[in-house]
Amino acid sequence: MAPDSLTVFAPQGMLGYGIPERSMRLGMDRRPDVLAVDAGSIDPGPHYLGAGVSFTNRRSVRKDLEMILDAAHAHRIPVLIGSAGGAGGDAHLDWLIEIYREICRERGYSFRTARISAEISRDWLRRRLADGAISPLDHDEALTPGHLERATRIVGQMGYEPFMRAIEAGAEVVIAGRTFDPVMTGAHALLRGFDRGLTVHMGKLLECGGAAAYPRHGSDGLLATLHRDSFTVEPPNPDKVCTVASVAAHSLYERANPYHMEFPGGAIDLHATRFEQESERVVRISGTRYIEAPDYTIKLEGVECIGYRTIAIAGVRDPILISRFDDYVANIRNRVAERYPPDGYRLTIHSYGRNGVMGPIEAARAEQPFELGLVFEVIADDPETSAAVLALTRSAALHVTYPGRKGIAGNLAFPFSPSDIPVGPVYEFTIHHLVKTEDPCAPFAMDLFTP
Repeated sequence: MAPDSLTVFAPQGMLGYGIPERSMRLGMDRRPDVLAVDAGSIDPGPHYLGAGVSFTNRRSVRKDLEMILDAAHAHRIPVLIGSAGGAGGDAHLDWLIEIYREICRERGYSFRTARISAEISRDWLRRRLADGAISPLDHDEALTPGHLERATRIVGQMGYEPFMRAIEAGAEVVIAGRTFDPVMTGAHALLRGFDRGLTVHMGKLLECGGAAAYPRHGSDGLLATLHRDSFTVEPPNPDKVCTVASVAAHSLYERANPYHMEFPGGAIDLHATRFEQESERVVRISGTRYIEAPDYTIKLEGVECIGYRTIAIAGVRDPILISRFDDYVANIRNRVAERYPPDGYRLTIHSYGRNGVMGPIEAARAEQPFELGLVFEVIADDPETSAAVLALTRSAALHVTYPGRKGIAGNLAFPFSPSDIPVGPVYEFTIHHLVKTEDPCAPFAMDLFTP
């Protein structure tokens, strides 16, 4: 007989962000059925996917994973980890599995483990493209064979089915590449026949750990207990509370439509969702409905290298320069263009304190600031050109004239020496598309091993 409830513990919002030891202990005291954690995100931008590196620190990731595996071993419960290594490519996945193997060797753990790759075969994508099964997401640029050829790395955001397949194969620990964030908390629930709409909504609230609780400070965990007609959420940390406001607010997190959230294979509808304060620290959620999609689609994320970046950071407090800033910038650009005609590189001058965040669409036009923070940025086709153009830009910024200038130098302050900082290759998202598939597991290769 299927159980009437299932408790899932998400000890943190992102592997590597830190797990409070008290919260971990109190969460495990509740004897959860599953430990689940997200390990990545698209939020830090395209660099990490392209470079094949993690945006979370290795030492911090190892510390968190030690705590999770110790708890799983002591309580004999499964562990599910998605979007391994940050961006969820094979390089990121293998990086996390290396840490996982180190811990298991040192502690003598022998979990049956599933490794699920999220890197998508380009041959498979070419066939899908030829079949007309790939469409743009949030933009109107059609995918071309050229995008596939130029991409440094392409991942697909897997849904529940690859995790469910791994669990059915006997995996006690599942470590996967790029994953739809709520999957880890819901794969066991779907295998046990719980309502899909409630399961997905529960995962949406657990994906960021304690972010659905007040007060919001620091990384922390969240507990959810799923029933046949509802689920509850509460923080293990006794200093925090879940309220209707905090839980409903997190239900809207990263949502263009407050009542609708799409995912691989379907969507959830929150029009009839009820949030009820069950106790001072616990909220009960019911009524969320699942809508099956006409086609099963997987989101593709792919990047390509568009050049190399060099930057310099400076500050200016000269009121005359600030008052004639547009003339100043124009003179810098003219001086640079005299030596390096403006092709093969892109020069950007960010001015923080003066439309530095919103740029030309800034609505609040304040009075003249008394200081500006400047970031000079050059992206070029090769590192040498990037460095050369940036060096000239920095020199021009120090010495070009502008109307009303009195001092001959010293108008900029550079906080770092050396001032010119090579940042390395620059990546751009060029693939952000949906691909249809008849088999949700087909694009994602799975291997079973014991560390």
